[in-house]
Amino acid sequence: MDLIYTVVRSAKRRKLTITVERNRSVVVHAPEGTPDAKIRQVVDAKRHWIYEKIGHRQKYQNRPHAPGKELVSGESALYMGRQYRIEVIKTGQTEIQFDQKFFMPKAHAEERKEALREWYIQRAEAKIIPRVKRQARELGVTYANAHIVDNLYRWGSCTINNNISLNWRLIKAPVFVIDYVIVHELAHLIEPNHTPRFWNIVRSQVPTTEKAKAWLKENGQLLEEAI
Repeated sequence: MDLIYTVVRSAKRRKLTITVERNRSVVVHAPEGTPDAKIRQVVDAKRHWIYEKIGHRQKYQNRPHAPGKELVSGESALYMGRQYRIEVIKTGQTEIQFDQKFFMPKAHAEERKEALREWYIQRAEAKIIPRVKRQARELGVTYANAHIVDNLYRWGSCTINNNISLNWRLIKAPVFVIDYVIVHELAHLIEPNHTPRFWNIVRSQVPTTEKAKAWLKENGQLLEEAI
């Protein structure tokens, strides 16, 4: 069976790596000028590993909401690892308010999902970015910039330019999960690959690493749903 993959070349990349995203797509990151034949050779050599990753139960396609899950009074939405009830209120405001509940303005009912998404992104900027600074200081590393991004199939990334990108959907997860993803990406500034040394760095900084990985495996798809 042919293995379909996407090749992304970069002049700054020194090593060829293969990533299997959570939507089961395969991406090969290669140094600029790497011949196609060399890439095929590496992919063929890693074929068994790639198929194992594609078949992992944490990899999935998008799925619809559970029936009836809408932004209406009585439903709930995730925030920092907890479900909070939604209350639709009559008000002249168009923005969501939060105080142990999500207060959804009744006006612009069709735009509630977009409003909730924007609220999540704002909270991610306010709460996650400062945690990146703190974790970097404790880990003793320096990064270029930290950004909140909209990346459906990756929780975070560390680029070859030392930029840290984190998925805004993480704001729905518990703090120990957020910290795990942050440290995971920062640790790549010390060790680029997922070697035993890399995992020792992560676990020494985040003792709840295994708990966080298990939480993401069990609940990751929930983070990707609108509510």
